[in-house]
Formats: sequence, structure tokens, C-alpha cells
Amino acid sequence: MVGVSDGQSSAQAPAAARTPVGRPLLSLALASMMDEVHAHSGAVYLLARDQPVLEMAVMAGLPRAFAAPWERVGLSSPIPVADAARERELVWVGGEEEMARRYPRIAVVLPYPFALAAIPVATESTVYGAVFVTWPGGHPQELSDREREHLTAACGRLAVRLERAAEHSVPPHPETDLVASPLVGGMAGTLGTVEAARMVSRLPYGLVSLDLHGRIGFVNAAAAELLHVPVSRLLGTQLWASVPWLNDPVYEDRYRAALMSQHTASFVALRPPGEWLSFRLYPSTTGLSVRITRSRAVSEMNRAAPPPDGTPTRLVTMSQVLDLASALTEAVGVQDVVQLVADEIAPAVGSQALVVLGSRANRLRVLGHRGYPDAHVVERFDGMPLTEPTPGTQVLRTGVPAFFESQEQLERLYPARLVTPDGFAAWAYLPLIAQGRPVGTCVLSYADPHPFPTEERAVMTSLAGLIAQALERALLYDAKHRLAHGLQEALLPHSLPSLPGIEAAARYVPATQGMDIGGDFYDLVRTQGMAAAVIGDVQGHNVTAAGLMGQVRTAVRAYTTVGQAPEEVMRSTNRLLLDLGADLFASCLYLRLDPAHGRAVMSRAGHPPPLLRRPDGRVRVLDLAGGPLLGIDASAVYPTTEVALAPGSLLVLYTDGLVESPGTDFEEALAGLGRRLADAGDRPLDELADSLVHPEPQRTDGEERLDDIALLLLRAVG
Repeated sequence: MVGVSDGQSSAQAPAAARTPVGRPLLSLALASMMDEVHAHSGAVYLLARDQPVLEMAVMAGLPRAFAAPWERVGLSSPIPVADAARERELVWVGGEEEMARRYPRIAVVLPYPFALAAIPVATESTVYGAVFVTWPGGHPQELSDREREHLTAACGRLAVRLERAAEHSVPPHPETDLVASPLVGGMAGTLGTVEAARMVSRLPYGLVSLDLHGRIGFVNAAAAELLHVPVSRLLGTQLWASVPWLNDPVYEDRYRAALMSQHTASFVALRPPGEWLSFRLYPSTTGLSVRITRSRAVSEMNRAAPPPDGTPTRLVTMSQVLDLASALTEAVGVQDVVQLVADEIAPAVGSQALVVLGSRANRLRVLGHRGYPDAHVVERFDGMPLTEPTPGTQVLRTGVPAFFESQEQLERLYPARLVTPDGFAAWAYLPLIAQGRPVGTCVLSYADPHPFPTEERAVMTSLAGLIAQALERALLYDAKHRLAHGLQEALLPHSLPSLPGIEAAARYVPATQGMDIGGDFYDLVRTQGMAAAVIGDVQGHNVTAAGLMGQVRTAVRAYTTVGQAPEEVMRSTNRLLLDLGADLFASCLYLRLDPAHGRAVMSRAGHPPPLLRRPDGRVRVLDLAGGPLLGIDASAVYPTTEVALAPGSLLVLYTDGLVESPGTDFEEALAGLGRRLADAGDRPLDELADSLVHPEPQRTDGEERLDDIALLLLRAVG
């Protein structure tokens, strides 16, 4: 309960700031908000004081179990309430399909037809949290202006009240969720009159009344007979808990689907040893009415019965695992995994910090950490032999999780921790096991002593398995990434030579698909009194293309060194490519530079034309004569073109990734490149090169680059 007083009489206080003493602030605000827009359920989240985490403060309309995976969420999490609080704007999701498209992790856990609005609770200066409300599946696809105005205004009023409470140092106290009234046992108490209860009890089919928590408030004799469970053992219990053969998440899911969508749901279940029963669920905002009959479609059923002695499965745990598994599929590299664990899993289990450990050469490796004020406390464990007696090495070696509820418990088993305090009071050490072998350890740390009940340990162990799979993929990706970059760096020039009369700059930008490695190449070669430059593109974005690119670049350099003319260099390289028997082709542009005489001689093999910026700033595309791609025709010839290269002239050589992209016209893109070159061509070459490969506005994070980019700039100087 929260009592807020602003020091004014109620008549003087602004309406938005009045909250009577002793009344539940959040619950009343949420209930009023839902009533105004006829919402079905909702919840209020408050921003934690000391970390970027939203915590569910109160929920209404449905049991909190429905939103269990999101009771604590990081502010950066891709879910509607976090987006609303972070962006300070209303988020609207109009239905099941839109939820699956925009928030797939929620759709995996709640694949039901419902609409949702998330609204920030914020003043002009401070964000206090967010609210979400939901409607059944029949709500229109668009949020009406009236609903939008009501929700925004109500959250604004709530923010002002929270601001006033904060000014008076009155934090919101815990409040009770607004679900349904407690059960009243007995048939007559539930149905209103004894005669009505007698009438229902005489019906030939089973009737059961469930509240929003799934607990049985009424059951008639026919239902008890069909279920083979006495009425006395059913009342007040959850249906799937009291009837062992209904203890299957699929059946509980139908109950959740009916309540979320407010649509009738049904399922068929096998009552041992061999009779099928049909269950039809009729929802309302206060619970469910269930009709049970014998199924007529027995011959059509081919579903194995749930094991009668199986371990009870809780859908809440399944929901958490599904949500977090969906999040971990988004991780690419190791640091992505660490960040997702920090943003999603740590808040869900109440942890304030984490470390992800791995091993290499029998030594401990700190792969990443979050939440530690002093990074040195964690990083000093990096490189420690796995034989050292620490909980991290022990869990990594044995694959057995370890939970320490207090500092005393940890130090009793590992006295060495006395000299390496990290400032936390409880820890969960989770082994990360993938493909039957340990790949690391996830350490979750808690600021206060923390008990780890059996159910929580089971959930955390399940999550560790998901983290392990993501970490194994990420380790493999990072290894391939390092290999690709190492190979690319080895095949391209480490630096460009200094040449008299020529300034040069080059850039290589890999595609965002594949292994970040491709067949684009460039080179600048010193020759007697002159220089040679080459740029080319072997088709493909893989190791084969990169290997062939290295051979082509080496061949061009060799033919240049022995003094071949430009057309001969191209013909020799073409024959080499054919002799290698490669299935790949290559485009190439080769030129011999003679800055002393102000000229360049060029030969082209299917490559995009270079651009020339003259000293006066005008830019033109050099329409060079040329031949086909290298590696196609052994008899191909590659004629040359001579171009004047006065001091101050700038040649721009590039591969097609710079100007080609899906949906873009090549000629328009080339014209755009020419305009950028005309405007910025006087800048230093390194600045100009960066601006050409990364033009403004910057490419968005979600946009992929389908091809590599190689760029070589050559400026004649007097």
C-alpha cells in the first residue's frame, strides 16, 4: 500500500497528484486504466533503482504465471514494455501475426490471438516504468484514438503520482495482484442456488468450473465419474494437478489459450487404460467453464498417453525456457552470448552480475563478464590453471553445478576466496555442457544471500544447457571469423608502397553475409621509373574465392615485375586462370602509371569502369576498351587505353560492391559516386576513402551488405 501526501489540501492538489493515504496506488491505476479501454489483462512495471531492469509490480486480469518469463526484464530487451520505456512512446501490437513478426520470443511462449499495448510511465524528465494491457483476439487491428488517449493520459497521471511519491521518499510498497476473488467451496455457493446446483448435477455430461488460476470451484457428479476422481479430491485443486493423466503441458496450454484469447478452446485426452474424453473450454474474464464428454473420434486419435508416473511439468518453466532459447538463437559471437545472458537470463533469475568462463590449453579463460564494478576482480582469473581449487575450475572440470547461498558457505569450501572477494553474497556456478563435453561455466552472482530452491536450480540448469549450445556455436563462429580475417589480411597488401609522384589509399570492406572473406583484391607495384596498379574481383565469398584471388594477385605482380605490357599481363593472367582449371571467373582492371609524363595506360577485363576526377573538380567515367572476364576464353585479347593524368588528377578504382545493391540502378549509383567524388575529392585520401566506403547516412544495423568492397585511390602529385 502507498500513501502519498503533497502537503496541500485535496482541493488544492492537482488532480493527477492526489492519491488517498493507504490506498494501493498501482493496482487502482491499473484497474482504472483497464476499465476505461475494456482491456482484458495488464501489468505495471517499475524501473529498478540501481540497474536498467524493469520489475513487474502488479498484474491484473490473469495469473502472474502467464507473464512469468518477463517478471524482470532488462531495459534493452526486445519486448514491448522495454521498448515503450526505452523509447518513451506507446507500442501497439495488433494481433498474433504482428506479435510473431515483431516480437517472436513472446509469440513462441504465448502463441494465442490477443492484442497488446505497452505505454511508458514517464514525466518529461524521468522514466518510472511501463504498463502493458491486453485485449482478446477479437479486438480491432488498430488501436483507436480514444483508447490511445486514455492509456497515455492514465500513464501520465501515474507518473506524476510516482514522481510526487519519490519527492516525499515514499517508495511504492508491494501490492496484491488483481485476479479473481477467492474460491467459495461447494456447488450451491458457486452457482448461486441449491436448485440450480441440483439441475447441473443431473446433466449427463461433466461440468467443471475453473478460476483464473485453473483451480476447480465446482464439479458435478458426471464430471467426477468421467475423470475417475472423487469430487472431494477435485475441489480447490488445479485440474491437471489432481488428474494425473491430464498432467501434460499441452492441456494446460489450451487453458491458457482460452483465457488469453477469450475464445473457446478444446482438446481430447486419453483416460487410461483406453477411453478418450473430449474437453471444451468456455472462457470469461473470471475463469473457465469446462464441459467433459466421451469422445466420438477415438478411431481418429493417434496420440500416446502421457506417462502416469511422469514428473510433473510446469508450463511456467517451459515458458521461460522457450523465451530465453529464442533469445539465444540471436547470438552470433561469444560477446553476443554474454550480452544476452546479461540482458535476459540474469534479470529473469534476479542476478546482478555474471561471468562466462571457458578453457584453453588447460587454463581458465574469462570469455566475458557484466555487472562487476572492478573488472580486475574477474579478469585476474584469466589464465589460471584448471587444477587450481576454485569453484569455477571445479565446475568446468566436473560438469556438476554448484550453488552457494552465502559468502560463508562459499569460503568454507573454498578458503582461497577469502583473498579474492568480488563484493557479492551468493553465487550459482552452472556448467555449460554441449555435445556431452564442457565448453564453459556461467557464474551468476547475487548482491544479497540467496536461497536456491530445487525448482529454481532445475530451471537454471536447463537454461545452462541452452547457453552452452549458444556458446559452442559462438566459439566456433569466432574461430572461423579470426581465421577468415587472418586469411584475408595475408592475401591483401599489408601496406601500399611509397611511389614518386603518386599518393595512394585503399580500403577493403567484407560482405556482411558468409565468412567476412571474399575474392575482391587490389595491389600497387613499384616498377622501374613507373608503377602498376590492379584491382579485381573473383566471384564468390568463401575460402575458394579467396585462395584463387591470392593466386591471381601473385600472378599479376609476377608478370608486372618481369616487364610485361598491360595487355600482356592480362592475357597471361587469363591463361593462368584457365590452366588452374578453376570454375570461378574474375574481373580485373590493370593500369601502368607514368606520373613523370602525366599518363596512365589501362586494360580492363569485365570490370566496372574507373572514375577520373580532374584538377578542376570535374568527374568523368572512363569508358575503356576491354575484354571478357578472366578465365573464360583462352584466345581473348585485352586492348589498352591511354589516359592523361595531370598533377592533381585522382583515379578511383573500385569493385562492384561499392555501387551495386539490390533494387539500385547501376547507372544511378555510379552517378551518385561521381557526385560524392566531385564534392569531397580535395580531402586527404584516407578521409576520402572512408567517406566513399561508408557514405552518410550510415547503413542501418539490420541492413546487410551482400558483396565485398575494394577501393583504390590514386592521386597524381606535382
